[in-house]
Amino acid sequence: MALHVQSFDTQFDSLVKDAQLQCLCTGAVWGEGPVWIREDASLLWSDIPNNRMLRWSEAQGMTVWRENVEFTNGHTRDHHGDLLHCSHGLRAIVRTPMVAGHIAATTNDVVVVDKFDGKRLNSPNDIVVKRDGTIWFTDPPYGILGNSEGHQAEQEQAGCYVFCYDPISKVLRIATDYLEHPNGLAFSPDERLLYVSDTSAAIPVLAKNGVGQHQIVCFDVKADNQLQTPRIFAVVEPGLADGFRLDDNGWLYTSSQDSVQVYHPSGRLLGKIFVPEKVGNVCFGGIYKNELFIAASSSLYRIKLDIQGSTTP
Repeated sequence: MALHVQSFDTQFDSLVKDAQLQCLCTGAVWGEGPVWIREDASLLWSDIPNNRMLRWSEAQGMTVWRENVEFTNGHTRDHHGDLLHCSHGLRAIVRTPMVAGHIAATTNDVVVVDKFDGKRLNSPNDIVVKRDGTIWFTDPPYGILGNSEGHQAEQEQAGCYVFCYDPISKVLRIATDYLEHPNGLAFSPDERLLYVSDTSAAIPVLAKNGVGQHQIVCFDVKADNQLQTPRIFAVVEPGLADGFRLDDNGWLYTSSQDSVQVYHPSGRLLGKIFVPEKVGNVCFGGIYKNELFIAASSSLYRIKLDIQGSTTP
């Protein structure tokens, strides 16, 4: 389909020069959490209301990878190649081990962590793995508010946190309680910065001010994995920064209501890649890691860019 963009910088023009937006498949209710599986050149993502995970490849198109997945949301790979899931239904981080070089739907999952301070997590939403192996994830309440994207339940945690889990020591700690409803998150390529979105504006009635936030906050990451100096990186509108990823330049690609918005590390909006449906999450993939996959409502889209995705999620 014809590419529709809005440019605010000549650097953005070179990024999308000669690019096309492709609709690869459709049939979801609300797609989130795309993750590239390099071993078989496929993409997996969640269709949360249908409680299933979908798979796409050039050879086979879209298929159902798993049913009854306990409302998984965000995904990433760890350093062993295992697939990590954020499960709304289990209120847990779950691992699908890579076996014999493959991520298979038939492999039994293992719960990585599901409690903090003896209490159940809210509903883990998005997840990344740092180069030191630590697992970082957000824990807003969306999966326990009703039964359409999880199981309705009382919130046991005192708040909604960004967590850091060390798989070696098995220690789970709160990385920050600065955000009201933390959602998407990603490290800068050098891992000195952590970006986290606050999407409390999605349900204003739950927001402290009755309106909520629709912004991305940036933290400095210290050598001991402590977060410092939170500041607003970008206010995303229209819509929300549900999920985002970065490229090798440190440019950030985030969801919004009408487009993928691209930001310079300074926080300057470089441009918008308009998408026909509301965007949920994005990820980089493909053989050369220059393909941006976009989970947008019912469909999966792809655009090939003149840049590679960052090696750090």
